[in-house]
Amino acid sequence: MHQVVIPPSVVDRVVARRGREHVYEDFDPTRTALVVIDLQNAFMMEGVAHSPCREAIEIVPNVNRLARGLRAAGGTVVWIQTAFTEESLVSWSAFHDMSVPARTKKRSEALTPGSIGYGLWADLEALPEDLYVEKLRFSAFIQGSSDLERILRERGIDTVMITGTVTSVCCESTARDAMMRNFKTIMVTDANAASTDEEHNAALIAFYLTFGDILSTDAICSRLQNQALMAAE
Repeated sequence: MHQVVIPPSVVDRVVARRGREHVYEDFDPTRTALVVIDLQNAFMMEGVAHSPCREAIEIVPNVNRLARGLRAAGGTVVWIQTAFTEESLVSWSAFHDMSVPARTKKRSEALTPGSIGYGLWADLEALPEDLYVEKLRFSAFIQGSSDLERILRERGIDTVMITGTVTSVCCESTARDAMMRNFKTIMVTDANAASTDEEHNAALIAFYLTFGDILSTDAICSRLQNQALMAAE
């Protein structure tokens, strides 16, 4: 699991701007979606993954805890899966041109819908009543990538919790764009995964300073439990 380190100077800057350390800790679960990014075999399964992230396997228990807690509180769980399409070789050539042909081939094989790589990691507690959304770019919110924004709007969602892999690529891209589309956005510090602690923390810090909030799995689950207790009184 990543060692999460947010320097005190960063927290001080956040408090100076927002008035408190965490602006979204009092989220409404019924208007919140847990958005799980790319926890697919293509990033996690040995021999299948085109770009393996070992830390992604370690965050699975936290993602499952969050999913169970949010469902129980009336929230929404969304599983995002990246797909490769031949069309993207042209429409997203700027990305593909930065990779050697062998890497592009391996990525295409791993992320083609219906392949083993495209599937979600087996230990995830994904349920039939959850939502499943395919995306075509790093960010799930950018134009032409997916229908995620429309799906969330139709359900009255105004807050998103971003989890998954890789922290500094698809997760951060989705989180930043979520805020730009006017969603209250939280990156879960110990339910995102990157290749190194340095990359993980750099992404969290950059996001926290300007785009949204960061909370741990324990903090979120505690909030959900308190909500349940208040509802039962």
